[in-house]
Amino acid sequence: MGKDTIADILTLIRNADMTRKKTVQIPLSNITENIVKILLREGFVENVRKHRESNKYFLVLTLRRNRKGSYKNFLHLKRISTPGLRIYSNYQKIPRVLGGMGIVILSTSRGIMTDREARLERIGGEVLCYIW
Repeated sequence: MGKDTIADILTLIRNADMTRKKTVQIPLSNITENIVKILLREGFVENVRKHRESNKYFLVLTLRRNRKGSYKNFLHLKRISTPGLRIYSNYQKIPRVLGGMGIVILSTSRGIMTDREARLERIGGEVLCYIW
């Protein structure tokens, strides 16, 4: 695990999806818990549970799978704002992923939320990642 926890969890989820694993275990923190709640609410993840192993807490995600015959990956995750280059956007210029089919996860002054929620509340923030 590196210093960019958001990129690390996105990579863990992406690698588990590419290798067609049913579950993935990610370290628990406030940021990861909020991002996973958004993934669960938007339907990218089937189930989430907390797991404790030798005084360390983890989130165990059950990934949503495509049909058995399909070889395409279900999740596409892209990190936008990095520790070396922060990307901010006001609510009028929040990007749309696939014309609104995907989601943008933002870190705002009112917490981590999706692009739709940020537009409704008329607040901008740091663009964390795209998911489609």
